[in-house]
Amino acid sequence: MQRAIPCWLMRGGTSRGPFFHRADLPTNTATRDRVLLAVMGSPDPRQIDGLGGAHPLTSKVGVVGKSAVAGVDLDFLFAQLQPDRDTVDTTPNCGNMLAAVVPFALETGLFQARGPTSTFRVRTVNTGIMCDITVQTPGGRVRYEGAARIDGVPGTAAPISIAFLDTAGSLCSDLLPTGRAQDDVVVPSVGSIRVTCIDNGMPLVILRAADLGRTGHESVSALNADAELKAKLEALRLYCGDRMGLGDVRSKSYPKMCLVAAPDHGGSIATRCFIPHVCHDAIGVLAAVTVGTACVLEGSVTQGLAVVPPGAIKTLSIEHPTGEFSVELEPDPEAPQTVKRAALVRTARLIMRGEVMVPNDVWPGP
Repeated sequence: MQRAIPCWLMRGGTSRGPFFHRADLPTNTATRDRVLLAVMGSPDPRQIDGLGGAHPLTSKVGVVGKSAVAGVDLDFLFAQLQPDRDTVDTTPNCGNMLAAVVPFALETGLFQARGPTSTFRVRTVNTGIMCDITVQTPGGRVRYEGAARIDGVPGTAAPISIAFLDTAGSLCSDLLPTGRAQDDVVVPSVGSIRVTCIDNGMPLVILRAADLGRTGHESVSALNADAELKAKLEALRLYCGDRMGLGDVRSKSYPKMCLVAAPDHGGSIATRCFIPHVCHDAIGVLAAVTVGTACVLEGSVTQGLAVVPPGAIKTLSIEHPTGEFSVELEPDPEAPQTVKRAALVRTARLIMRGEVMVPNDVWPGP
């Protein structure tokens, strides 16, 4: 006997995973997590017995429901799973999967379209961050075809605009949880090194690649094979995670680690992000927002590397291994270490809809 659960497999930005109505999953957290592990086929490096794609970027789940919060349309719970572990982490955000929330809500009838374009306010349950998401809905249907291109995804698609309303200190106490734009930290296996500990939607530890003897332009495969570098990054992550008020992050997927270097392709800064133990083929949405924020903050480790455009509203091109990610930031002129608004464009697509089967002993029912 197996249990059938309604499921929509969706791509959001450069990530992919099954989406569920909140009402279709168990209300008990432990049972829900067992169900999600069974759905994805974790733990198994190939996730051969589930929907997972054997990579952290394709081991993600979205859970959506109507919000009871005044002025908010939808609640989005993001779950990060790992191919080879039995963990279900619902503490961080995922801005890529966020791009699929409104298309999912419209496809499944949670809401109807509001005209040629439809804007809905979404609350990320994980951290409480609010955002306004706008999708194209001509004729009352979600449009997926379009001319918007995002690096890390083949082809083009209809643009989805995401405007974040308040991202500072999503999991930490503040934008700069140590109180400084730059810290000199000493870790025995690494030595003394400069870092920027920052959280503008995603807790990040940003450091110059050159300070670890790397260029910051290496390929993903080269960095994933660099055991010495990964060991140093993990030592720094554990140390800085505690300094950021996140406690013991040994089993957590954050803070992410981000190497930065001078841009190589006309952008604002070059990045190599680890999520947290595998080098990202691109860069996460909120990681890009957070790196961009570091670029406009006085005294961060990006100074001297980042190319920041003039003007009150700054569009920064964050280079990554498979292209670039543009983020629009508006610093607060009255509070130099604050960003008032962050906006960006993603795309999404419905890939499959149907039912996913889970063993009856995972979630026994009538």
